[in-house]
Amino acid sequence: MQEEARKHGVRIFPVDSEHSAIFQSLEGHRLEDVRRLILTASGGALWTLTKAQLQDVTPERALQHPNWKMGSKITIDSATLMNKGLEVVEARWLFDIGESRIDVLIHRESIIHSLVEYEDRSMIAQLGLPDMRTPISYAMRYPERMPLDLPSLDLTEVGKLTFCKPDHDRFPCLNLGYESLRIGGTMPAAMNAANEVAVDAFLNGGLRFIEIADVIRNTMHAHTHREITGLEDALEADRWAREKAGSLVHALPR
Repeated sequence: MQEEARKHGVRIFPVDSEHSAIFQSLEGHRLEDVRRLILTASGGALWTLTKAQLQDVTPERALQHPNWKMGSKITIDSATLMNKGLEVVEARWLFDIGESRIDVLIHRESIIHSLVEYEDRSMIAQLGLPDMRTPISYAMRYPERMPLDLPSLDLTEVGKLTFCKPDHDRFPCLNLGYESLRIGGTMPAAMNAANEVAVDAFLNGGLRFIEIADVIRNTMHAHTHREITGLEDALEADRWAREKAGSLVHALPR
């Protein structure tokens, strides 16, 4: 991605809050001095539930995000942590850095939007309220900053910032993002398509929450990946994965 952008003499400005935070934390620094990128995740609406409780989660419950106001699909992605799996894929290509150097932390307050760790072990982070107007406006006006009618971040009101590691047992979708990158080629496209089918099925009552990851995983395992030589390869992987995921959803007992 970055190679193609350089070829055409353009820059890519991320608008997602996490990637914007990394972009801002990289400004003025050399990419070769970066040790790792750290994406933060709110954990979504279901982070506090046990594995047993996740068995019976309804779409209405999964859509109750504690911090962000987003559309239904991405709110479910936040609940499964697939949003972070997809963001790991995006970060790998946006910042030209391997997936082994991209980590994820659960940060329930959604104040630190992401961090960069450098070789000297110093970290630079971008903080702000959970509001998409900030990263979008930065991308639109870069390198200027647009005055926004938002309240200031009051850290005394926030009180504390907490962090913990992702729980891959309760929320396996994050690892599927890493797996898709390790396999490479058309696999990330197949993973994304399967997720869209599975989330749509869950929202419409055709799939249980815990089955979303199963549909994605089984679609990926059935997919014979190939190198992407052009847009058609990605589109064909997307078409195949949607059909496969749909058949897996319909085959589940009800």
